[in-house]
Amino acid sequence: MAFNFLIVDDSPIMRKVIIKTVRMSGVDVGEIFEANNGAEGLIEARDNWIDLILTDINMPIMDGITFIEHLKSDDVLSSIPIIVISTEGRDDVVQRALDIGAADYITKPFRPEEIGADVLKILGYTDA
Repeated sequence: MAFNFLIVDDSPIMRKVIIKTVRMSGVDVGEIFEANNGAEGLIEARDNWIDLILTDINMPIMDGITFIEHLKSDDVLSSIPIIVISTEGRDDVVQRALDIGAADYITKPFRPEEIGADVLKILGYTDA
């Protein structure tokens, strides 16, 4: 079974790095959708079947926290697991993201293995 991903980050370069990491993780990848901010991410999530979202926090128009809040308040989208990947590492922001429903929080710079391990775990490939 192939899994569809949504990558939400205002940096095109970071989206490419995350996409490459997801493809190398060992997960059967279906489609990968991209968005520049949370507002675009909501549109992509509503218009496509998404199995896992990887999002940044600091983005223009709609930040990652607001994006997660919108996802988790939507009956259809609330079950999609979310991994935050951000340079924002303040404890209060990390805790807020986890409290409102993020499955995990990875701080940039990251090792690709961190994302790969989280993706595998959340999608049920491992017990790690």
